Amino acid sequence: MTNIDPQIKTELEAAAFRTLIQHLRDNPQVQNIDLMNLADFCRNCLSKWYKSAADEQGLDLDYDSAREIIYGMPYQEWKNKHQTEMTSEQKSAMESKKNK
Repeated sequence: MTNIDPQIKTELEAAAFRTLIQHLRDNPQVQNIDLMNLADFCRNCLSKWYKSAADEQGLDLDYDSAREIIYGMPYQEWKNKHQTEMTSEQKSAMESKKNK
């Protein structure tokens, strides 16, 4: 890997993160359960990681606020607008991952 200035590296990582968040906001049809089944993380995981990073910096950020940052709206609003019932296939995939 090319030697990258630590500040530039942080800026590139932040830009990639912002792009990921916007991509998830632009694709609400991708359900959290699908993300969990395919990649072992979802929007809620990102929210928890965001809150954890804020905690490490000594910032007072609660989980609901972190979720709103990730989802682009209050979680309950996103859930009401976009979350669908889990299909039997999604549930089966989740169960098979738990049993590994």
